[in-house]
Amino acid sequence: MKANVGNLDRIIRLVLAVGFFYLAFFALSGTWAIVTGVLGVVMLGTAAISYCPLYAPLGIGTYPVRTDFV
Repeated sequence: MKANVGNLDRIIRLVLAVGFFYLAFFALSGTWAIVTGVLGVVMLGTAAISYCPLYAPLGIGTYPVRTDFV
C-alpha cells in the first residue's frame, strides 16, 4: 500500500471522525448512530494509515511526491 493521503487530508479526516463519533454517541440513535459510528471508524482508520482505498482506483492522491532525490 502506497500512501495517498496527505497531512491536510489526514487532519480533515480526524476532525470528521471526531464529529461522526460525537453524533453517533450523543446526538443520534438507532441505525443513524451505527452509520455515523462506522463512518467515524473509516475516517479514523484512513487518517491513521495514510491510505484511502477509494482514492486508489480513482487515481486521486494528496500525499506529496518527492522529486528532490539525488
